[in-house]
Amino acid sequence: MITVSGLSKSYNGKKVVDHVSFTMREGNLFALLGSNGAGKSTTIKMILSLVKKDEGIIEIPGDVSVGYSPETPYFPPFLTGMEVLLYYGELQKIPRETLKEECGALLSLVGLGEEKTKIKFYSKGMLQRLALAQAMLGNPSVLILDEPCAGLDAMGRIEMIELIFKLKKQGKTILMNSHILSDIEKVCDEGIIMKKGKVLRRFTKNDLKGEESLETIFTKTLNGGMQV
Repeated sequence: MITVSGLSKSYNGKKVVDHVSFTMREGNLFALLGSNGAGKSTTIKMILSLVKKDEGIIEIPGDVSVGYSPETPYFPPFLTGMEVLLYYGELQKIPRETLKEECGALLSLVGLGEEKTKIKFYSKGMLQRLALAQAMLGNPSVLILDEPCAGLDAMGRIEMIELIFKLKKQGKTILMNSHILSDIEKVCDEGIIMKKGKVLRRFTKNDLKGEESLETIFTKTLNGGMQV
């Protein structure tokens, strides 16, 4: 579905992504894992062409549409959630006769269906929910989610992960970055563990069927060095 080969990026002479390669398979959830500064968000931004890559190849089929939920979403504070989705829907040229219905359905799906307040009164968790709804506008085939559970309380995290799992079951291909390993373990099919811009290890859900948890694999990988 999406293939990344030898992707690299440097800032001020410091390499923050160092020849990263992976393939996202259709219908799977692919996880990017690593501590702060591992290069996960920069990798995502290069895939989305929000950051220019220094080298490498990113292959995305022409018929693939992508929805993106950023780690720190921002929306005009004077708008409501519905107004935000209507605005982005018009930018995407979603037919007006179906747009309002789609926006209402997405807001209900993420738990904001009855919310009438302005964005300036939203909590961090509410912003994350709205960002996911915005990412799903137009029914994209691929969702790229950068820390979608950030700011959510325990129940909100459970609901978000259940929603992401539901989207995967519906056939969505998902790229997800999260620090919450227990959440990733519940939904991922495969992924990579990064440190200082490099890929240390690739893993699949088969690696998680034994006694080791993803947290154990993650800790051993970061402490043990290169294992690709």
